[in-house]
Amino acid sequence: MYIHLGGEKIIRSSELIAIFDISIEKSSKLSKQFVAAALNDKRLERIGEEEAKSIVVTQNVVYYSPISSSTLKKRSRMLLES
Repeated sequence: MYIHLGGEKIIRSSELIAIFDISIEKSSKLSKQFVAAALNDKRLERIGEEEAKSIVVTQNVVYYSPISSSTLKKRSRMLLES
């Protein structure tokens, strides 16, 4: 199954590790370090031109998604229930 992250980006649900609200980046030193490391390793990808609302962590890439974390979590839950 697949999850649409916004724009033209779709990932396999099996690649998904975590979905976080973008506010965690501002409130957690550890998450800032994680995102900085992904940026440094060129594993950070911004989806579209809109402001990021969530951070999606996959096996190989960290995405800034313009779709809210609650919407993405609902989409991933729907796949689990199918």
